[in-house]
Amino acid sequence: MKIGFIGAGKAGCSLGKYFSGKAKQAQIQVSGYYSLIEEEARWAAAFTNSMYFESIEEVIVASDTIIVSTPDGAIKNVWETIKKDNIKGKVFCHLSGSLSSDVFSGIEEYGAYSISIHPMFAFSDKESVYTQLKDVRFTLEGDCYAVSLWKNVFVKLGNEVIEISKDVKPKYHAAASMLSNHVVAVLNAGYHLLAECGFSDEEARQFSKMLVSNNIEHVMDTGCVDALTGPIERGDVVTVKKHLEVIGKDIEDLYRTCGLELVKIAKMKNPNRNYVEIEEVLDKERI
Repeated sequence: MKIGFIGAGKAGCSLGKYFSGKAKQAQIQVSGYYSLIEEEARWAAAFTNSMYFESIEEVIVASDTIIVSTPDGAIKNVWETIKKDNIKGKVFCHLSGSLSSDVFSGIEEYGAYSISIHPMFAFSDKESVYTQLKDVRFTLEGDCYAVSLWKNVFVKLGNEVIEISKDVKPKYHAAASMLSNHVVAVLNAGYHLLAECGFSDEEARQFSKMLVSNNIEHVMDTGCVDALTGPIERGDVVTVKKHLEVIGKDIEDLYRTCGLELVKIAKMKNPNRNYVEIEEVLDKERI
């Protein structure tokens, strides 16, 4: 399979480099890149030892699968600008977590196939993160033929995949965002409190590194219920009240919201423990 990219951002460049390094193993080849920013496409082509294309039409002619690796808001526009007279038998793909393959509207009329492929991974740069993709899991959604084709590719690459329905894409992406971005918000709130205790930014991160990483590893290994510890899990009302007295209004709402979610988990862990009082302390509606 020859794979061409429209767009040369972090995800497109990283996937292209990963694919090119596994070409023989997965029986694939990166044909090359096109981008509105010529310099980026040329860089991506050199990075992946592939071709630079001057037009979208050139990418389509040279490729079996065309991956639209642009920002989400541009995917529909790219599809609408593509000339449809030479796409029969081609697979069109995008990498959006929130959009479904339906963004390639009417594609079946032209004898082509659509799929969305989303890595459960945050691409932080173009040059190095491709080395981590061997451990990344991917979700697939779209036409049966395209999904089957790409399942086979990922099996050869050694990546686990799961197929999801187009109807759940927004909910799936909300989950991925919470597991990635919202976690950063909670960490930032904790670091802010440590700063008020006299920690520098680096000290806050380094002193809490084992606490954070070990807890995440525990969740990954055994699940949220078994990993839960702390004053809310213990039902320590006095400590939770002290927290709410000192953390400040900016962080209080986040603490309360997360705390009430922790109570739900705590009830699963300790079904015989009474959490009514701590719920009343955390729930603003009951105050």
